[in-house]
Amino acid sequence: MADSLTKYGIYIDDLSKIRVLEPEAANQTNKLKDECQNFVSKITDFEKNSDDFIKILDDLGKEVEKEKMKTIGARNVLRSIAKQREAQKQQMQALILEKSMELERLRVQYDSYKKIEMEQLETIEHLAVN
Repeated sequence: MADSLTKYGIYIDDLSKIRVLEPEAANQTNKLKDECQNFVSKITDFEKNSDDFIKILDDLGKEVEKEKMKTIGARNVLRSIAKQREAQKQQMQALILEKSMELERLRVQYDSYKKIEMEQLETIEHLAVN
């Protein structure tokens, strides 16, 4: 009787249930369904892991960007300090030059006063002798 039903596309499975699908095709369909569910589960896990990985990379990128900005700021401050020191050095050199010129002027003036003093002492001595 099972053979006569088979020609009409009706099958009886191992549990004596009537099926419209061939038992081998039903087994393969169930196996494919299980494999698909397994695949979907793995894809879902992969998607979750890749989302987590992308989030971690984004966070790391933000931290790197923050540190980069801090470094750029520190470098700019360092350059600013170097420029300030250079300007300060130039100011000090100008002040040294100015003080050196004043020293030379005072030295010349001192020599002039010394010469005048010597002349006055000679004149006083000459007058005292006469």
